[in-house]
Amino acid sequence: MIRFCCEQCGYKISVRDKHAGKHGKCPECGTVFIVPAESATIELTCENCGQKINVPKTYAGKKVKCPTCKFILEIPTRLTEPAGSPGIIRFVCTTCNQPIEEPESSRGKLIPCPHCSAFTAVPLPVTPVKQVEASVQPDKDVDESEEQFEQLQIGSIREFKQKPTVVTERKLPWILDIFLFPTSLSGLSVLAIIVLTRFFFRVTVLYLGEASRQFLPCLAFFGLMFGLGIIARIVIYMYLCWYLCECIRGSAAGGVRAVETKGYNPGLWEMFGNTFRVALCIVLYLMPAIIYLNVTKRADTIFWSLFVLGSFFLPMGFIGIAIYETLRGLNPVLVIGSIFSTLLPYLAMILTFAAVGVIIVTNVANPYASSLSFFITWLAGVYLLMVVAHLLGWFYHRYEEKLNWDV
Repeated sequence: MIRFCCEQCGYKISVRDKHAGKHGKCPECGTVFIVPAESATIELTCENCGQKINVPKTYAGKKVKCPTCKFILEIPTRLTEPAGSPGIIRFVCTTCNQPIEEPESSRGKLIPCPHCSAFTAVPLPVTPVKQVEASVQPDKDVDESEEQFEQLQIGSIREFKQKPTVVTERKLPWILDIFLFPTSLSGLSVLAIIVLTRFFFRVTVLYLGEASRQFLPCLAFFGLMFGLGIIARIVIYMYLCWYLCECIRGSAAGGVRAVETKGYNPGLWEMFGNTFRVALCIVLYLMPAIIYLNVTKRADTIFWSLFVLGSFFLPMGFIGIAIYETLRGLNPVLVIGSIFSTLLPYLAMILTFAAVGVIIVTNVANPYASSLSFFITWLAGVYLLMVVAHLLGWFYHRYEEKLNWDV
């Protein structure tokens, strides 16, 4: 296992050795990092009491106090690159003198330091000097090597500031192609995991429930699977909310197929954060209609007016919390201004959004329906939710300039 700490928030992270050199996202603050080739910590033993101490490499050369006996220890310096770690470059920031790790492909580029945010150049590969007699060259006013390296740095800055290239071309008309959004390998994998897991627990619980009526000891297994099914359902719903938000962000960047999540699994806290923001968005816009219905017990004109009004603002709220990844996306000034700046295309999206919503609500799986009917309706519902997420993200991508969100 490789153990290291997030450079942004200090969160302790552990990953398998095979992920060395790959990119990941901190489950605490969301900062993107590169997995080092070895643990980014220094292990030592207290000379006084024998207590094992594990500190980050940033403490190299500093003095710390043993948590057990309070003995003062000096952390050894270990900034040299160990043998057997290909693909990772270790160097020191020229501004703050803090250690930095970057992949081999970053050599010669100008990158922001994760500690002080100052731009620093990744060292170029060292070429062994050949013992040959060099011909005498006339002196030049400009050093070509420095000039070339400066141009390389300027090119690196441009490359760093450019947005990632995303394929936005559709092979079919958009009205048909949007329904193919979940058909990527990642999208189909997520769809299969969510649907099959939900279907498995439902069938198992129903089977054990019937078996416990005939054979009482099966009641214990029924209770166990029923409890596990509730936990699995909660985790599935949170994962679905997280992936739908990822689909919105991927489509907002110009993607026409479901986003790739290979090599990255979200933490429970990240999934909970997305689920909480989505639930809060729904509650914020539909709560007036729900409160009116509970108080008056009537689904009259006022109720439907409040419901339609809340549903009108709901899609833009979804886009806001997905793009910003914070509750800032629910800012009413931002939402209302964005709607009126794109009113006509937003109305067209609302109609599509409402049609898909009616299909999902009216065809939601009946708990007493057959297993096959449950499987089909659950599959269709999740598939359409992914299509809706793509529509929301693509709306932002298409009208980003009119929305004028300074994200």
